[in-house]
Amino acid sequence: MKRLVLEISNLRIERSGTVILDDVDWRVEPGQHWVILGSNGSGKTSLLSALTGYLMPTAGEISLLGKTYGESDWRELRKKIGLVSSSVRQMMADDEPALETVASGKYAMIDFWGRLLPMDKNRAQKILRQIECEYLSDRPWGMLSQGERQRVLIGRALMATPRVLILDEPCAGLDPAAREHFLQFIQRLGRRKNSPTLILVTHHVEEMMPVFSHVLIMKSGKVLAAGEKSSVLKTKLLSTAFAARLRLGKKENRYSLNVLPKSRGMM
Repeated sequence: MKRLVLEISNLRIERSGTVILDDVDWRVEPGQHWVILGSNGSGKTSLLSALTGYLMPTAGEISLLGKTYGESDWRELRKKIGLVSSSVRQMMADDEPALETVASGKYAMIDFWGRLLPMDKNRAQKILRQIECEYLSDRPWGMLSQGERQRVLIGRALMATPRVLILDEPCAGLDPAAREHFLQFIQRLGRRKNSPTLILVTHHVEEMMPVFSHVLIMKSGKVLAAGEKSSVLKTKLLSTAFAARLRLGKKENRYSLNVLPKSRGMM
């Protein structure tokens, strides 16, 4: 039996008397790609912070790739998790070429100032081809489009050969065309042999590509539902998660969500 990618048991995080995460259980098996859905304040960001070792649990256990938080060097284990988020995007130097941005992922360094080794350059060039951005090699960060920046950040994360790749609202700020092109790229990335386990954090079911097999829905710091996409993506569950009357639609393996007018009982 293959080792679990991730296992969270009875996770509780409490700060100053406020419960942030409450009794969270979650397990990710090899070959699965997950989407985390939930409204603002549902606990998505706190869960990511716990996974990456930046938010210490009050109780419970987190195991990643067979190593347990508190029993292993989480700084080393964190290197197995690639993270693409707006916070990383905002820290990049405008004059840094895309090749250096990708290569800096090996050293977990923002605004890379060292001298790249030939082996690092070669690997970064290979990754740029993998993320379909070889033509951006010499282009500085400040001249990249939002969609190109997101791809380059994925390349930067892949430089460290992560086992898990977390995409934290990666489509924020993208126009509709750029968003769709980026999502199609994520679909191709997830289908590749030896792809890292993908975890997409989003508010929008429209961003859930067919490659994603499982869904975790959060509400008020708790897991509302978790499991295979077909069993979790239900209108009633989503309406509860987002505290609104919603209607879930599906066409050609893509989902949509419509907000319905409030009923008289909800006025």
